[in-house]
Amino acid sequence: MANPFVHVELNTTDVDKAKAFYGKLFDWTLEDVPMGDLAYTLIKVGKGTGGGIMKQLIPGAGSAWLPYVEVQEIKSATKNAQALGAKIMKDVTEVMGMGWLSIIVDPTGAMLGLWQTKPQA
Repeated sequence: MANPFVHVELNTTDVDKAKAFYGKLFDWTLEDVPMGDLAYTLIKVGKGTGGGIMKQLIPGAGSAWLPYVEVQEIKSATKNAQALGAKIMKDVTEVMGMGWLSIIVDPTGAMLGLWQTKPQA
């Protein structure tokens, strides 16, 4: 089975402005959730792929959407991406007991997130 897009995240320079715009434009349900020191807003769309909104953490970068693709084994997928010519922007990192992510830049310069969901106990 092909790897699906599972999450789309807006890294923005103005979280409040983005929330007001997208909440009204698409009638999304936005829910602020604690993520340690990070302010994070879940985008709940009902059916389809949801996402999140957070402050842009890359110094000097503008606002940008970042899609995430689900992988079975994130460490090997990240290493495979690197072997195929990607740069690792963020190595494998656990996310609040929900799973793991990594962020790559492909050989054409496009940024993409990889995601592995933590198995349910």
